[in-house]
Amino acid sequence: MASQLMKTLTGSSNSRSLSGIVGSEVTISHTQKWMQDPSKKSPMDLINEVPPIKVHDRIVACEDDNPALGHPIEFICLDKAEPAVCKYCGLRYEQDHHH
Repeated sequence: MASQLMKTLTGSSNSRSLSGIVGSEVTISHTQKWMQDPSKKSPMDLINEVPPIKVHDRIVACEDDNPALGHPIEFICLDKAEPAVCKYCGLRYEQDHHH
């Protein structure tokens, strides 16, 4: 019984390719397949369409609505002239100097 099970398991593993090549075609990742459609924008393009968020303070806390599902709180210093970017979500922040 156990030897029959082993033959079944080892036989089935030979028919399954784990090398990333199926026949003569190379398999691609989900992201690569998604990016092949020219009508869809990449997440980087979508986040770059969001204009920089103007804030009055020198330091901003970037956080998701649900911290359990989103990125951790990142405190971003806005001392530089160019917008600062959150390393988790890509949102840009800049200090509004019109007080």
